[in-house]
Amino acid sequence: MKILQVNQYYYPRGGADKYFLDLEVALKEVGHEVAVFAMKHPKNQDSIYSNYFVSRVSFNNQSLVDKLKSPTRVLYSLEAKRKFTKLLNDFKPDIIHIHNIYHHLSPSILDVAYEKKIPVVMHLHDYKLICPNHMLFTKGKYCEDCLKTKYYNCTKNKCVKNSLPGSLLASLEMYFHHSILKIYENKVNVFIAPSAFMKDIVVKFGQDEEKVEVIYNPHNLPKEGSINSDDSSGSKETDNYFLYFGRLSEEKGLINLIEAASLSGQKIVIAGTGPEEDSLKKIGDSLKAPVEFVGLKNSSELIDIIKKSQAVVIPSIWAENMPLSLMEALSLGKIIIASNMGGLPEVIKDEENGLIFETGNSRKLADRINYLNSLPLEMRESLEKAASDTAELFSVEKNLESVIGIYNRLLKE
Repeated sequence: MKILQVNQYYYPRGGADKYFLDLEVALKEVGHEVAVFAMKHPKNQDSIYSNYFVSRVSFNNQSLVDKLKSPTRVLYSLEAKRKFTKLLNDFKPDIIHIHNIYHHLSPSILDVAYEKKIPVVMHLHDYKLICPNHMLFTKGKYCEDCLKTKYYNCTKNKCVKNSLPGSLLASLEMYFHHSILKIYENKVNVFIAPSAFMKDIVVKFGQDEEKVEVIYNPHNLPKEGSINSDDSSGSKETDNYFLYFGRLSEEKGLINLIEAASLSGQKIVIAGTGPEEDSLKKIGDSLKAPVEFVGLKNSSELIDIIKKSQAVVIPSIWAENMPLSLMEALSLGKIIIASNMGGLPEVIKDEENGLIFETGNSRKLADRINYLNSLPLEMRESLEKAASDTAELFSVEKNLESVIGIYNRLLKE
């Protein structure tokens, strides 16, 4: 099968990009021919298809040129359409699998696929299909204000980086793509949702339920990091700390985690960087909370920190879809304490394979941390075993089988 994978970045910038890159490799390993289409970027991996990539545009710290290019690039990129057409003519794919194409590529490429009658699968890595700022989160809380195409609320609330121009452009983008062109609705054959929550919410916002299929993300740890690897040294040795790893941003609920550390007296290690790092450190200092910020860690360092933790905490106050941190921690047999939000409670069942707490409630989180800390060793090991067993449901092999199953079905229709 000849498969074209499409994503705005061709380097591991975030979880969606990592999945896209891993899927390319996995498909090649089982014998498929794979081409890629993306945006030019200095961090991109090497690709024989890079000549087809669209020019780079940045929406952060924009130059005058980028500011002038942004509206047309976001709404309908003629450059992307032209270069995508050339790639389709040269590669002649059987199927197209798109990931994050918003802004940097635009859905103009869907018109080309539709004209050439090539089936399109779209992976919903975030909520951009239904939410102008892609998060269902604004002003510090979960948000469904744009339900029933009320996209003007994005401008009203300045949901995109608290910027009126940016929010206005995002609102216009949604109206143009969904209310006028209906381009995603009419020119994507199947949407892949990485959680049942994602499927339910996009259907609630108006997508066709029959076109949305749930395929959970796999964990993508290197084999040497797996709990089942031969090198398991240190996997049972734990230190007296609970761990958060990931981006340090408002929606991750880290203020609640720091408050829970203060209330429980239990040490919390926070690994990662992000825009809220300095303010979180100040909050930790003001509360005299037992919190240690260890910065961004490479893969092997992070695996070691995860293995040695008492548990991994995911305190998000936004609707986490199916984060890779969840899958990675489970694959290492770690107990997860997660907020009751988004796709998290689909995987973590309270006191069965982890612990769940009320979203945004620091006291409840502190209680769950103390509860886990007080459990007898036998009960902790039972939770860890259940966590490891759960990870088996999210293997790369099962994910790949499900994705290829969709490809094959579409090609038979």
